[in-house]
Amino acid sequence: MNSACLKSGSLEVSPDLYGDNRTRLFTYWTSDAYQATGCYNLLCTGFIQINNEIAMGASIFPVSGYRGSQYDISLLVWKDPKEGNWWIQFGNDYVLGYWPGFLFSYLTDSATMIEWGGEIVNSESDEQHTTTEMGSGHFPEEGFGKAGYFRNIQIVDGSNSLRDPKGLGTFTEQSSCYDVQNGRSGDWGTYFFYGGPGRNPNCP
Repeated sequence: MNSACLKSGSLEVSPDLYGDNRTRLFTYWTSDAYQATGCYNLLCTGFIQINNEIAMGASIFPVSGYRGSQYDISLLVWKDPKEGNWWIQFGNDYVLGYWPGFLFSYLTDSATMIEWGGEIVNSESDEQHTTTEMGSGHFPEEGFGKAGYFRNIQIVDGSNSLRDPKGLGTFTEQSSCYDVQNGRSGDWGTYFFYGGPGRNPNCP
């Protein structure tokens, strides 16, 4: 499979990478579908950070709590039409850096697919699904304050304008372990709730 991928402006918990269970802002890139290129954050040549206030791989605080306060972060990724570089911005004020356009033969003009969501690594060797939680560890039907969510999802079109995505679909590999539900509202625009506990009586 020859494809390029930017995992940008994402949050992750990775004890193997960071040595703790903190939620962190990270980037990842590959130009050959994870075969030989790419890395997290600044661990190899690729992503160029220009901001000295927010570090890639830095822990995020505060974080949302189940039945507790909910916190949002705003992220934007866009392609500079003149230079061909892919930029990432945190909130309204912090342009973090960019991936040089020459890294990606398959992202020269535009992206062909944009995905938002959660991901876990199922590395259990005992033939059982991992107990790794996604999002809050609760299923999307529990809704706001309980399940993880993305809201006000938009894409940057060819004229560098924000617009609502068309033809949005959902996908999950094992809905008894993790699931997703999307919707649309006036305040939240296009949104989805997602997550789950991993191993449970219905997900052995």
